[in-house]
Amino acid sequence: DLKCVVGPEAVLLNCGSVTCDGETSFGNGQELEVGIETGGREVAVFAELDVEVAAEVARLRAAPEQLEAYQAAVKQYTERATCDRGIICQKALIRDTAQVRNSFIGAGAKIDGATLVANSTLLSEPDEPAEVLSGACVTDSVLQWGCEAASMAIVDRSVMTEHSHAERHGKVTACIVGPNTGIAEGEATACLLGPFVGFHHQALLIAAYWPEGKGNIGYGANVGSNHTSKAPDQELWPGEGLFLGLGVNVKFPADFSKAPYSILASGVTTLPQRVTFPFSLINSPAEVIEGISPAYNEIIPGWVLSNNIYTLKRNEGKYAARNKARRTKFNFSVFRPDTVALMRDACRRLEAVQETKPVYTDRDIPGLGKNYMREAVRQPAIEAYRFYIRYYALMALMNRVEALLDGRAEGSVADLLDRASDDGVWESQRCLLTEELGIRDVRAALEELPAILQKIAEDVEESKAKDDRRGAKIIEDYNVVHTPASEDSFVKKTYAATAEQIEQINALISRLS
Repeated sequence: DLKCVVGPEAVLLNCGSVTCDGETSFGNGQELEVGIETGGREVAVFAELDVEVAAEVARLRAAPEQLEAYQAAVKQYTERATCDRGIICQKALIRDTAQVRNSFIGAGAKIDGATLVANSTLLSEPDEPAEVLSGACVTDSVLQWGCEAASMAIVDRSVMTEHSHAERHGKVTACIVGPNTGIAEGEATACLLGPFVGFHHQALLIAAYWPEGKGNIGYGANVGSNHTSKAPDQELWPGEGLFLGLGVNVKFPADFSKAPYSILASGVTTLPQRVTFPFSLINSPAEVIEGISPAYNEIIPGWVLSNNIYTLKRNEGKYAARNKARRTKFNFSVFRPDTVALMRDACRRLEAVQETKPVYTDRDIPGLGKNYMREAVRQPAIEAYRFYIRYYALMALMNRVEALLDGRAEGSVADLLDRASDDGVWESQRCLLTEELGIRDVRAALEELPAILQKIAEDVEESKAKDDRRGAKIIEDYNVVHTPASEDSFVKKTYAATAEQIEQINALISRLS
């Protein structure tokens, strides 16, 4: 007796054991210690769990009634899902696999050459199959639609949300993994990972609360200093788009959640800290400065905006093109109300310096963390923040004017900037335009946009061209084997899109006449 219910057109071929040895909840109902390995942000899981819900639950510690209601709902779900039979749905394939035990195998799922699938759920549809392949081992876990565990990966006590994957000996333990995120070769433990996290090399990530995702973990990154020698009870909040360079060492606790799209350069060792300057570069110190600990790194706020806009703009398109998730909705724009609010706050703190110094620390400017900042980079940082705040605001104005002229919004252009709106997002943008940027003339404001867009396109090319100039000085035939920035496919695409946008803006301005 297999003690399994096998659906129509399912195939079981050349397997060692496919069975159920008693009541099983197929991986539902267990609590995962995400963020803090010793507990404190536990999330009770169910098969359809998504990152947004998991992130909210992990932060609900100050709302015990809501947390209890959630846990009760998961308990009820688990009780209803519990069964004394394994379930193999229609058109599922289980082939050349040593053992499948106590598992729910969804429609069209594929288990081929796996080592073990036990106490787990594979949510699947024939056109969106969940797959466990090539020696992979999945235990006490949920793999949602389109997920893949392959090439000797180990997934234990985890939830892989739609279209995430683990491969090439990757190890995923007690994690919730967001859509389109992949873990290969490295180890992730006790993490809540958001969408589009690139983790493709041997590296370590422990106790990260990272629901925003969209970041990258380089080879050799040691992001797991959660053990104080007393207990493994420390945590990291990386924040959206954090780039962890080759061989970085990140000491816990650390919070970069208010420094989105920042970069920790190769080889950097960071102290426990909280950084609140978006788009920053944190690099190893070039010299020891009197009065500042040699363990401090150098921070350049806004560096990614002024020197690496190619990466930001490319990522917006890259994530949209690579997205396979059908149930999760994303905003791929880097410049959104929340990120712009962080930029505005960062800019105010940089401008509020009472005494000009050659070098500043967190004692002088809150939010620098355990890093120092030179006066030479303060004004360029302010200018970079201001430029992209203005860009965001003017683009919002353009979109609102277009909506008014097309009849998709109520009101008139004549009093657009003077009239308060019930639309919360537009109202915040209107206040930014009028109160902070001092804009009162709609037409004049829109006439600024073409030059701003053209500058961004040119900066995209320049940020790529710097690589060309450096490479040519080092590698003899660099220019022969590398595509120059002017011919780079993304640079060309950016110029084409910019020309189209400028044409649309000019047409919009003509409609105001």
